[in-house]
Amino acid sequence: MWPGEQPAKSEHAWRDMPTSPSGQPAGPPPPRRSNRAVTVAVAASATVVVACAAVAGYVLLGDGDGSDPGPAPAPPTQSRSQSPADSRGDAGPEPLVRGWKVVLNPERGIAFDVPPEWDPKSADWVRYTAENDDPEDTPLVAMRAPAYLKEKWCTSDENRDGSQEDTPLASVGSRGNSGAADPREAASGDSRAWVYGEYAQPDRGKVRSGRVENFTTRSGLSGTLASAWSTGVSTAKKCASDGRAWTFAFRDSEGKVMSVSLVGATKVPGEVTETTVRKIMGTVRLESG
Repeated sequence: MWPGEQPAKSEHAWRDMPTSPSGQPAGPPPPRRSNRAVTVAVAASATVVVACAAVAGYVLLGDGDGSDPGPAPAPPTQSRSQSPADSRGDAGPEPLVRGWKVVLNPERGIAFDVPPEWDPKSADWVRYTAENDDPEDTPLVAMRAPAYLKEKWCTSDENRDGSQEDTPLASVGSRGNSGAADPREAASGDSRAWVYGEYAQPDRGKVRSGRVENFTTRSGLSGTLASAWSTGVSTAKKCASDGRAWTFAFRDSEGKVMSVSLVGATKVPGEVTETTVRKIMGTVRLESG
């Protein structure tokens, strides 16, 4: 664990996963591939509580106070490439960057823009990473309403279970950080957790931290921007690479800590540049309603 962390409480993870149309539990998340994150569908109205090792306490990805709301409805049938605006049945907010796409997490009121080649998912999708040897698959860190750059950048069967799995070149999404004392802690902790979970594990010594700086977006939202990266990751496996993560953390209008993280492979063709990351983070804003 990073300094100051508390052990994750796996018995509370995923207790609010959606049910199937028949009312029976939808079952555990799908098997993980080594050193890669998993994306799962959840009911947009459900509270999803995940144990988080990046910061102390729990992270609330959906609405609510963490209490068990009972069985949640199954997520609506939809295309995985459906945009947030389409899934809500309205035009949605306009991008700040002409020609870019808006990524929206309506549960948190967070919006930001991504370049046109990125593929935004709806708020019904949660992406997370966990320890490879954790039988409970307890999330280390997670993001809601992710967007992907080259979602099928690499395909392999690293755990040799006969199922081919896709690895994106990069992903970006947002979340609440209810366990963080302040934006600085959230930005530093989340960026390191993403790099460790997706690229460096089981060796935390391969994670390096970058500069932690004050950052203000185009909308005037002020917070902290931090980065972390891996070094020396073995590329013996087909989809393995070093990676980097950037997290912009801030407080919303109620003083709650929120964050947006961008995670991607490095030292590979087409990797996301720092210029692009800063441009994306510069569009982060709070949307009401």
